[in-house]
Amino acid sequence: MRVLGIDPGLTRCGVGVVDVAPTRTAVLVHVSVITTPIELPLEERLLRIAAGVEAVLDEHRPDSVAVERVFAQHNVRTVMGTAQVSGIALLAAARRSLPVGLHTPSEVKAAITGYGQADKKQVGTMVAKVLRLDEIPRPADAADALALAICHAWRGPLGGVVGASVTPAAAAGSAGAGSLTPAQQAWRAAEQGAKRRPAAPRLVR
Repeated sequence: MRVLGIDPGLTRCGVGVVDVAPTRTAVLVHVSVITTPIELPLEERLLRIAAGVEAVLDEHRPDSVAVERVFAQHNVRTVMGTAQVSGIALLAAARRSLPVGLHTPSEVKAAITGYGQADKKQVGTMVAKVLRLDEIPRPADAADALALAICHAWRGPLGGVVGASVTPAAAAGSAGAGSLTPAQQAWRAAEQGAKRRPAAPRLVR
């Protein structure tokens, strides 16, 4: 599965493309940050971001798109810009009939690091480890976009089988524990614990 992750932002919009195999092994395909000067009119800034997103879609042809879900912030101007860029990303994906996944920052952090309150450095470090990169992608918007793409692929079905969603822990069952990320190890531990847990008693009427 090839996934485009988009970390929406009006000044910096991170875009990252990864290929993820059925074993959950992820490979970097592309990463960049679309920037717009704050002195430009809003409509021109949005036009530049739209052109950048569509160029990546057309060049790399992902199977699906992952976008960070907009959430409330104290800074209304920031959240408005994020929402506007998210709309551009959703529109660009819809024009190409691509499925879209919306993920909150906490969901992405939990998927990548195993901890929903991880900071940006921890997320960037795990992105570099998962993709086997020599250094953390910079700026943080780039790492966040890749994290979104990885999170989306790990949470959805792989291998082209509809409805065949497999957790990273299950997919890595044939691999050694040392090859799993902390998040994957946590998933496998939780999955094994659930299997050992006795079934709840059934009420008979």
